[in-house]
Amino acid sequence: MAQSQSKGNERAFQFLRMNQRPAKPRTRGVTEIRGPYYTPMGKRYLQDVLETMGVYVDALKFAGGSFSLMPRQAVKELIDLCHSHDVLVSTGGFIEYVLTQGAEAVDRYVQECKSLGFDIIEISSGFITIPTDDWLRLVEKVQKTGLKAKPEVGIQFGAGGATSAAELAAEGTRDPGWAIAQARRFLEAGAYMIMVESEGITENVSTWRTDVPAKIVDALGLDKVMFEAAEPEVFAWYIKNYGPEVNLFVDHSQIVQLECLRSGIWGTKSLWGRVLTYKG
Repeated sequence: MAQSQSKGNERAFQFLRMNQRPAKPRTRGVTEIRGPYYTPMGKRYLQDVLETMGVYVDALKFAGGSFSLMPRQAVKELIDLCHSHDVLVSTGGFIEYVLTQGAEAVDRYVQECKSLGFDIIEISSGFITIPTDDWLRLVEKVQKTGLKAKPEVGIQFGAGGATSAAELAAEGTRDPGWAIAQARRFLEAGAYMIMVESEGITENVSTWRTDVPAKIVDALGLDKVMFEAAEPEVFAWYIKNYGPEVNLFVDHSQIVQLECLRSGIWGTKSLWGRVLTYKG
C-alpha cells in the first residue's frame, strides 16, 4: 500500500512519479532518526522536522542517555509530539549505564521509560560484557512491560561514544557469526528488531567490512534488522546494495537526503535514476 496522506499532509507536486513507500507502521524501509545528542533538540525544532518530513520518520532515538539530563516535562513533550506524528520513540542504548547500578536500577529504569511513554528500549553492550542469557532476561523484562525490546549487536569491542579508530583497533573485533547467533536468539525471544552497530563495520575503520552486513542479511533477512548508517556515504551504500527498503538509523539532519535516495528522486552519480521499486 502506498504511503497514505491526509489532505492537509498531501505531498507537493503529486503529479511527479516516485518510488512508492508503504504506509506506517512499516516493516521495511524503516527510518529511525537520532534525537538529542550532538545537538540539543526541543519540541519546536522537532516539530519543524516532523511537520515537513514526519511521514518518512518511523522512530526517534535518544542517544547517550540525553533524556536523563533534561527536565522530565521536556522529555514527555518530545515523546508526545512524536506520537502525534505516528513516530515511535526509543531510549537508545543507555541501559548499559543503568546496568552498572544494579538490578533495582534496571527495574526502575524500565518502569520510568514506560511511564514517560517510550515505545522501544534498546539493549546494547558495546562497553560492557554480559552473558547472552542475561541479555535474554532483559529482553523478556522489557517485553513483559508492553514495550518493544531492541537488542543491539555488532562485531566491535568497546563500541559507542565516538571512540577513536585507534582505540577500537586495539580492542579487536568479534566473529560476525557470533553476532548473528545472538541476534537469532533475541528474535526467537520476541525482540522487536535488531540494531546492528556500525563501529567495526563502516565506522572508525580503515576498510569497510562489507562482508558483515552481507552475512547478517543472508542469515536474518531485511525485515528484522536495522543498520546504523549515520554518514551519507554509508546509507547510500546500503541503499545501493540492499535497495530502498533496508531499515536504517541516521542522524535527524539526514532525513531529507536519505528519503531523496529511497524515493529515487535524487542521488549521487552512482545512484541517480537507479533506485527503483516495483509494486505490480
